[in-house]
Amino acid sequence: MPRGATIPITVADLKTACSQCNLQELCLPVGLGNAEIEQLDALVGARRRVKRHQHLYRAGDTFEAIYAVRSGSFKTNVLFEDGRDQVTGFQMSGEILGLDGISTDQHTCDAEALEDSEVCVIPFSKLEELSRAVESLQHQFHKVMSREIVRDHSVMMLLGSMRAEERLAAFLLNLSQRFTARGFSAAEFHLRMTRDEIGSYLGLKLETVSRAFSRFQDQGLISVQQKHIRIIDIDGLKQLLGNHGGI
Repeated sequence: MPRGATIPITVADLKTACSQCNLQELCLPVGLGNAEIEQLDALVGARRRVKRHQHLYRAGDTFEAIYAVRSGSFKTNVLFEDGRDQVTGFQMSGEILGLDGISTDQHTCDAEALEDSEVCVIPFSKLEELSRAVESLQHQFHKVMSREIVRDHSVMMLLGSMRAEERLAAFLLNLSQRFTARGFSAAEFHLRMTRDEIGSYLGLKLETVSRAFSRFQDQGLISVQQKHIRIIDIDGLKQLLGNHGGI
């Protein structure tokens, strides 16, 4: 099968696409009843595997579906005319990709896998149709979109008002919270993105990100071994933020 190809799903798979998925409490099915989840099951007509550094979609591609990250992780980024590349987000299992294409019917950013990943493909036209029939699904989809808006607003606040160390602390705490929600350790995790990508997302130069990591380690806040992070003093990281909160 070609790399990045869509994987056909059998009838048996359709019956368990969402109802048996261990991510359903983080994804679109959260809050839905069994009958409603079964209706949503039927929408997930395929899963797609995306190899590391391959694109799920690119800016300008026709918008046809949204994607629930089943495993792995992604980054979204925008390429400016002057050649600058701006990372706009990092998405992990249980989160939704592709909402950027709703308003214009074209994707406005690239979505690239940070590791070998798999997504559930949810055709948007069918999702809209089902949302009109199932009020709770429509409500949940609105919550998903609202969550993305709030996250974007939080990032704007972060870039506009925080010092470099505060930005990195907020980023690490946010990752900690997201890993915790998925049943993983809140204090120890592996970064799938590079420091350069973190810097692009946080509006910082690579050297500034590296210095902040080193300073956190010297202060006993974290332990760093290449991309492996262990948070030693989570309260200390939170104190760095003061009244800013997280992202």
